[in-house]
Amino acid sequence: MKMRPLLKAVLIIALPVLVVACASPEKTSSEKPITPAPVVSLYSNASPLDLRLSTWPYPYPLKEFKTSLQGQPASMMYMDVPAVGKQKGAVLLFHGKNFSSDYWAPTIAGLTQAGYRVIAPDQIGFGKSSKPDVAYHFDDLAANTQALLKSLKVNQVSVIANSMGGMVGVRFARLYPKTVQKLVLENPLGLEDYSKDVPPQQNETLLKLEMAQTETSYRNFLKSYFPNWQPAYEQFVEIYVRIQKGPDYPAYARTSVLTYQMIAEKPVVNDLPQLKMPVLLVIGQQDRTVFGRRFAPPEAVKSLGNFPELGRKAQAAIPNAKLVPIDNVGHVPHLEVPDLFVKTVVEFLNAKS
Repeated sequence: MKMRPLLKAVLIIALPVLVVACASPEKTSSEKPITPAPVVSLYSNASPLDLRLSTWPYPYPLKEFKTSLQGQPASMMYMDVPAVGKQKGAVLLFHGKNFSSDYWAPTIAGLTQAGYRVIAPDQIGFGKSSKPDVAYHFDDLAANTQALLKSLKVNQVSVIANSMGGMVGVRFARLYPKTVQKLVLENPLGLEDYSKDVPPQQNETLLKLEMAQTETSYRNFLKSYFPNWQPAYEQFVEIYVRIQKGPDYPAYARTSVLTYQMIAEKPVVNDLPQLKMPVLLVIGQQDRTVFGRRFAPPEAVKSLGNFPELGRKAQAAIPNAKLVPIDNVGHVPHLEVPDLFVKTVVEFLNAKS
């Protein structure tokens, strides 16, 4: 999580105090010390959320798939939304690290209207699913998702995957190529190997940083995803703050650390040439997301997270790939330009392979 914007904000607040002190070295008895105004939380009256976000509403009914992760029993919560009219096929959605399946709401609505059944799980470790304290691996998340599809008697799907979900989606497509008809990668992480420039981090270090997160710092972190911040995006800040207010936050933070390590240690860029199905790369051109940015040397950061370039390289590496760049859009096109995203994806899904 980013801390520099918060530091900048603190410096801006502190600067007037520093200027006054330099200009008026001798205080008079009438002078009063200047103190920064307290940061007001937008969610001070909101009730806490538990580890499973029990009271947080989702856009469609939820179902439970009982499974396990690294030998620990776990529940995967998911939405299974039927197509409107005659079904053309099924679509599976993979969410990003800092989101859950509920952020796919506009995509689900558009795809079902276009005749597709949509299955949108919260991966184990995220959202309303279980969060066991175990090592996380993309292969395990993929295997659990395949087991979910098997339980639903769904043999083939097209996959749409965003951010960290792109890494899960690539591994899923590699492990189960007969299951995946088409693959849409929406500003996916993993198009470059972060381990080359981002030094390994101890869990304890990551946990301290996570526990030090504030409402302001988290909002600023999310703003880095969206070039044009909208009030609707505040819901993602609200979820985080309300979890932070509850007794389960240490366990939630611990899971965030464990899933960070999964991304850091399990690059998928070398899997790209092995993808044999049709692949659509939807790339917001303003995206400069760098996983683990705060730990990378400044010189290295300059060359990382260039999504326009990463999209072009990925298209060249994948045998059957199409690239659709979207201007003035960041890391989550399906939220920033939902209608255009759905239109682009439906055209790809409807096209003959």
